Amino acid sequence: MTTTDLTKARRHIPDRLDRPLAAALFSWEMLLVLIAVAIFVINSLASPYFLNAWSLSDLTFNFVEKGLIALAMALLIISGEIDLSVAAIITFASTLMGMAVQAGFDTPALVLIGLGTGLACGAFNGLLVTRLGLPSIVVTIGTMSLFRGIAYIILGDQAYKGYPQSFGFFGQGYVWWVVSFEFVLFLVAAVVFWFLLHRTSFGRAVFAIGNNRVAAAFSGIRVERVKFILFCLTGLMAGVAAVLITSRLASTRPSIAFGYELEVITMVVLGGVSILGGAGSIIGVVLAAFIMGLVTFGLGLLNVPGIVMSIFTGLLLITVIALPILWNRLKAARSG
Repeated sequence: MTTTDLTKARRHIPDRLDRPLAAALFSWEMLLVLIAVAIFVINSLASPYFLNAWSLSDLTFNFVEKGLIALAMALLIISGEIDLSVAAIITFASTLMGMAVQAGFDTPALVLIGLGTGLACGAFNGLLVTRLGLPSIVVTIGTMSLFRGIAYIILGDQAYKGYPQSFGFFGQGYVWWVVSFEFVLFLVAAVVFWFLLHRTSFGRAVFAIGNNRVAAAFSGIRVERVKFILFCLTGLMAGVAAVLITSRLASTRPSIAFGYELEVITMVVLGGVSILGGAGSIIGVVLAAFIMGLVTFGLGLLNVPGIVMSIFTGLLLITVIALPILWNRLKAARSG
């Protein structure tokens, strides 16, 4: 075969792979960067207090706790599953930590109780889905009511207070100047989850399961085991969030973290993770978390009521889910 024949036979490299810079410039993540910059500029023009260093530090508290859960939720949704009970897990874990405080337990025990409760709840969800074969959306709607219902039975209209001063560092402490412990923890977790999803065989298994569960099983991937681990990870991150929010508020109420599940899922989908599974990136989720934080903090500085923020979050979730579907239909109609 001549050199000319070899050249003709060579497999064509798609443009997006042949030009990685162009692919990066026109990626969903780059669009999120531009949106974040635009919102940052609008916030700085709308409020004279926005560019204050301490205000920017307070901004991080608006999304870190939800962002931590979103990192794990991204992997779960990529695998084709979902967990709607994460906010209720936070409430349940916080309630058990409050009970431990009343019994005289100190900071190390409180942290272990918070993390352990989150992990146990995630494992419970995982067992119901992987062992009994129940749909995750049905299971987690049920456990959402179960976990929060137990918290309401224990607390009623009361609140647990009296947390140790040392416990307050997790949700109120600063590592350096205006850089909070929560924010540093979020960045570290983002790097860990990025590596786990994009640089390990476990991450490749998650993508494979989300794209085709049956094919993944035939290729030797232990599908149910991977999914169980993902539910445990999501529960564990909800436990971490429970420790942070309880520490920040220095109290436990049955309404704590109410509505967090909607914001977490919005972050994940806005970050480019397909709600149908099989596609997504951690970088996109991190950028989406920043955008959500910028929007809610900016609206807060303008004294916009909380109900308006909830409406915005709901509309954003619907829009982000609908846009790719409408775009694909438009492309199919034009090509047809």
